[in-house]
Parts: sequence; C-alpha cells; structure tokens
Amino acid sequence: MQTTTIGGYLAARLTQVGLGDYFAVPGDFNLILLDEFLKEPGLRMVSCCNELNAGYAADGYARLHGFAAVAVTYMVGGTSLINATAGAYSEDLPLLVISGGPNTNDTKLGHVIHHTIGEVPFNQSEKCFAPVVAGTFIVNRVEEAAALIDRALLRAFQAKKPVYLEIACNLANQLISVPTPMEWPPTPQASDPLALAAAVQAIQRRLGEAVKPVLVVGVKARAVAQGKGLVHLADQLGCAVAVMPNAKGLYPELHPAFMGTYWGTVSSPHCQAVVESSDCQIFLGPTFNDYSTVGWSAVIKTGQGILVDPEKVTVGGTVFNGVILSDLVAALVAMPMLACPFSLKEFNRINRPTVEEVPVVSDDALQLFQLRHQIQGMLDSSTELVVETGDSWFNGQLMDLPEGCGYHFQMQYGSIGWATPASLGLAMAAGPTRRILTLTGDGSLQMTAQEVSTMIRYQQRIIIFVLNNRGYTIEVEIHDGPYNNIQNWNYAALMEVFSTEQSRGLGLKARTSRELEGAIDQARSFAGPVLIECVLDRDDCSQELLAWGSAVAQANGRL
Repeated sequence: MQTTTIGGYLAARLTQVGLGDYFAVPGDFNLILLDEFLKEPGLRMVSCCNELNAGYAADGYARLHGFAAVAVTYMVGGTSLINATAGAYSEDLPLLVISGGPNTNDTKLGHVIHHTIGEVPFNQSEKCFAPVVAGTFIVNRVEEAAALIDRALLRAFQAKKPVYLEIACNLANQLISVPTPMEWPPTPQASDPLALAAAVQAIQRRLGEAVKPVLVVGVKARAVAQGKGLVHLADQLGCAVAVMPNAKGLYPELHPAFMGTYWGTVSSPHCQAVVESSDCQIFLGPTFNDYSTVGWSAVIKTGQGILVDPEKVTVGGTVFNGVILSDLVAALVAMPMLACPFSLKEFNRINRPTVEEVPVVSDDALQLFQLRHQIQGMLDSSTELVVETGDSWFNGQLMDLPEGCGYHFQMQYGSIGWATPASLGLAMAAGPTRRILTLTGDGSLQMTAQEVSTMIRYQQRIIIFVLNNRGYTIEVEIHDGPYNNIQNWNYAALMEVFSTEQSRGLGLKARTSRELEGAIDQARSFAGPVLIECVLDRDDCSQELLAWGSAVAQANGRL
C-alpha cells in the first residue's frame, strides 16, 4: 500500500482540483502542514503579510480560477481571516480555509493553550467560522482524515461557498493511504425535472402575456455567464438587457441588446426608464440589498415579473423550488420562444449616444474625469479591471468594457481594503499574459497596503491607481464627520519601501493629466507592479456617488 502524510494527501487533492497556488501565513499550529504542502510539485505557496490579506487574495484568485485555498494557524490566524471569508461567502466563491489545530493530546486532557481565549473546549475557531462557511470539518483522528478532506472539497464546490478545514498540528505528518482518483469537477446538482418543466411552462405563459419584457442580469448568474448561455437566452428573447451593478462584466457590453447598468437612480442613461416601465422584469441571479437598490428606491416588480434565484424560480408570485439557474437557462434556450423586442426598440428610440469630449492633456490640477478617460484607454481584451468600495465603484461603472476585459468588485459585503490584496490573487490566477488594473482610494489602501510588498516579491503585472483625496469619500457622501479624514501618506514612496535588490516595484505620482499620461507610459513598460498616486481635490467625486450616497443615508436613517 502506498502511503503519504495527511498534509501530503491534502496537497495532492489541491493539485487534482487544479490549484497551482495557495495563500498562506505561517504559525506554529500549521508549520508541519506547510512543510508537507511544500513537497507537492506544482503547488506554489504565496506568502502573504497577514491573514486578512491572504483571504482577500484567495477571494480574487477564486473569481478567475473558480476555487482557492488559504492556510493559517489556529485562532489568531483564523479569526483574522474571518472577515475575508465572509466576503467570499457573500460572493458565492468556493474557498478552502485550512487551519492548523491544537495537539490532540491537549484536546483530550482539556489543557489551556496559547493563541486561544484561555478556555476549553477547542471548538472556538470552528464556532467563529460557522456563520460564514458552508461547512466545518475537523481532523483530529488519522483514520477520518481522507474522508473529511474529500468532503470539505466537495462541499465547497457544490455550495459555491467557503468551507473550514482544521487539521490537528500533530497529525499533519501522520501516514495514510495516497489519494485515489477523484472525479473533478463533481457532477453538479441537478434540478427537480418536474419543477423545471413547470417553471419553463409558467415562464413561457408569462412572456406570452407581456408586452415589453426586459432581462436584468445579477451577480449570481456568474456561472452561466462564463459560457454563451446568457447571450443565447437574450437572443431568444430579443429584449433589452441590463446588468445590475455587481454583475458588470457578466454580459458583453458590445452586444446590440445591451443597455448598460440598472442601478435605480444612478443607472446608465435611459436604462432605468426602460427597466422600471417594463411589465415583465426578468431578474436572473439578482441580489436586492440597500446598496444595489439605492436605499430601496429602485422599482422592482417581482409580483408580475420573473425572478430566477440560484435554486428556485418565482413567476408572477408562484415559486418553483429545486430549479437550478443554469438548468433553467439551458432549457429556455433549447425551446422555441416568441421574441419580445419592444423593450429594446424603446431603448433604441430614446437612447441618443453622446460622444464624450476627449479631455485635454494639460498641466492643470488632475480631475477625476481625466483619470477615468486615461484608464479607459488602457482597457483591452488582456486586462482585468478591479475597483474598490467607494467612488471607484462609480467610476468603474462609467467605463466601457471591451470584449474579453474582466471586471471585479465586492458589492454585497463592501469591505474597504479588499481590492489591493484581491488584485494579487487575480494576478496569480490570470497569469503573466494579462494585466491587472486596480482603482482604489487612499483610505482603502491604508487598510491593506502591506500586500503591495507581496506583489513586488512575486513580480505581478499590476498597476494600482490610488485616488488620493485625503479621506473616505464614500463615507463623506453618506454622512460626513472628522472621522472621515485620514493621515496623508506619500503613497508613491511605498514602492521604494517595499522593494529589494532582487525585486522592485515602481511608484509614481500624478498631479496633472500630463503627469498621469507620462506615468501610464512608464507603467506599461515596467515588468513588475506599479503604483500611481493620483492627487485629486477632496470634493472631486462622481455625480453618481453623490446621488447614491444621499439615498443610502436616507435609508440608514429611517425610523
């Protein structure tokens, strides 16, 4: 019988499911486990500065790769990772959280150990993670290790959520049988055939009654957006198509049926009028929260529309449970359907595309619209655009995505600081042929700036644009106060601080549009990561942020 260690078994499984990288922060409870991981050919450890950043990086990796793993130590590492894990949960990202655990002898004897709150039993970390993962799996017996590891991987894939796997520190190098071949990806969950057939009939009936249906794509349609299913469905329907703000990039923006972003009062021009006047709104994988509905002000007609959630469909108030979103899209595409072109005709009638005036490059103070225009010129089929919580959201929404250009942001959880380490993970998953362009604020960068050093260490192709307006602008527009002011750093100088003789980053500062143009030229030719500090006036923000912030503030303050 061929044998390996428990840590070796897990490492082998990670390569079998296609991982080439995992993110890690060492601690005494996971050191032996990391030793075993390092023995696995083709599996690279990406060493991060702290556990929160490692989790954000894994979040970014999972967005492109479809799965990610992060390894930390017990409690002090794990609890630091929980915030990033919650964000991945909110975005339906499969993520394996791997934690070293206490020695099984201490567990049996009820000893008080370090890195804990000084109490027993040793289920503290598991209990902390439970609300933000789809399952917890604790390996404290050798004979259960293989089965628990396999179950954890399977659960993460099927649930499209993070799971927590804890391995006792004294078991990581214990011998077990080598892993047998594993079906991957496993057979996906299937729809209830009767419910699926009934839902399709109800949808066809509802569309037959409607005059001008409209299709709105939400972020939970990510899985079907990776193929041609969404486009085929839109072509079948013949109606106008919009995306919700956190689904930008899931539908090709050059498609003739595309209207733009539906985001209530801050929607793309004319998009709100067409969506809210429709007598049959088809929402595919939406998330309705106070941010996506602009403080609950969007007009969502779920009672007379079609609402497709990941595992159920609601048609005119009737719910069909057990219907998987991807199965429904495939079934609708495969069936003859009466085209419903009137919403698209309406949009084309009222839409008068305007050619944006090209900003003049000058030595005057840099303005936000000039920055946005220059970044727009960098987008192509080999770029991934990452936007941070804040005004970067709204500037990203105003940019046009060429075919093949990726787009990433975290809206449901909206954790400030996410974008910088997530860009690291995205770069690792994307590979050297793609460039990551990151738009973030100065306040956001201050929360997770350490991970820029990891970008330099691994020489990733990332350009970070830091909007330096000396504060938390998104919070200013929701509710201002002295707590929104921050210490102003010399952001461009951070690249020198983090660089070594072996690996270097480039830091640049742009106070004018001419300086920004020059900085971008330098950034394009630099092999490693680049940070461009863009100095802006404190009150220079998008009009959309002003309107959105006011509506969210009203929603927060209602009694």
